[in-house]
Amino acid sequence: MAEGEQLCEAARNGEAEKLKTLIETGADVSYFDGDGLTPLMHAAKLGHGDAVKTLLEAGAPWNALSPSNLSAGDFAMDAGHENAYDILLNAGIQAELVLGTIARKENKNGDGNGDYLEDRVSFSEDKLMDSDSKAVMMAWEKPLMEAHAKAVCSGGGHVLNIGFGMGLVDTAIQQYSPVSHTIVEAHPEVYGRMVRTGWAQKDNVNIIFGRWQDVLPQLQSYDGIFFDTYGEYYEDLREFHQHLPVLLKPGGIYSFFNGLCGGNAFFHVVYCHLVSLELQNLGYSTQFIPLPVKDCLGEQVWEGVKQKYWQLDTYYLPVCQSVDDLE
Repeated sequence: MAEGEQLCEAARNGEAEKLKTLIETGADVSYFDGDGLTPLMHAAKLGHGDAVKTLLEAGAPWNALSPSNLSAGDFAMDAGHENAYDILLNAGIQAELVLGTIARKENKNGDGNGDYLEDRVSFSEDKLMDSDSKAVMMAWEKPLMEAHAKAVCSGGGHVLNIGFGMGLVDTAIQQYSPVSHTIVEAHPEVYGRMVRTGWAQKDNVNIIFGRWQDVLPQLQSYDGIFFDTYGEYYEDLREFHQHLPVLLKPGGIYSFFNGLCGGNAFFHVVYCHLVSLELQNLGYSTQFIPLPVKDCLGEQVWEGVKQKYWQLDTYYLPVCQSVDDLE
């Protein structure tokens, strides 16, 4: 039996010591068997925590994917193996803190913000698309945007939204009649459409055209903030978070579109933990409210769309506020 197959068998049997011996003799922990599974996936699937730990310590890739797009963490999660799941979750968080591999590879839509801003976009009743048939925003997000609006408007006052898109969240924000409603939008066509459809004439609305990074000096401090930009990476979200202590008033609520890794349940959990940790370091507590979205996402929703940027049954809506405000 080849070394890789021996590794898989030892992983299935939970034989940590045998795994160590095989690894010491040069067996490849990145091996994929005939079913497209790694030794780590086999160990996770059967809940062998010690075997999982041994393989991870030897450099087994925690984020390798099976042909059905599942990672070792997904297998542990689906089978309810809490110990193996926790070990993999911690490994994923640590790896992402150091390397940020998923964050760099996967964002809501894939391409850099600069390319998108020069791209032509098209509007229809249920979606806003870029020229490559990737969705910028879609109507199925409407209940999510309404929930985000409810969260960031809960304290009334002055509200900021970064990224207008189809205007779903801004329409919902308007229903709460904030004292002021500032919208930052960077895409010229989206901005033009906002003006044509009367957003600039609303008494409490202030539109700022430009990338949020460039218009920061024009921003005040706000009681509620929502962030949902297209074509930016996790690093951009992280950079925005650095400005929260200045932009968010004491007692204010912050939320963002929680769409990174929307095609893989385990990676999404890793990302939620990562964001929560990083916000915690800035003095914010983050609560994730589960919202079922399965009923919104029939196959017809994605007709004509190049890639499904969301494939999970539950959306976790983040509500962030200063730890000081909770005491």
